[in-house]
Amino acid sequence: MSGGRVGAAVRQTEIPMLRAYRLWFEHTRRCDKGCKGVRKAQDGCADGRELWGAYRVARIGGVS
Repeated sequence: MSGGRVGAAVRQTEIPMLRAYRLWFEHTRRCDKGCKGVRKAQDGCADGRELWGAYRVARIGGVS
């Protein structure tokens, strides 16, 4: 069994809260609509706020 296969299997079982945070974080780095450089997620664009809301739901154990 190679190390690459083990890594791929682990990647598929990403924790929902961490996945939601990663999606929001990646969005803020690419966003040209106002998410770059804001201090609060609430001050970003509509897509960024939606992704942050999904993260918050996942963080408290809800379904995202």
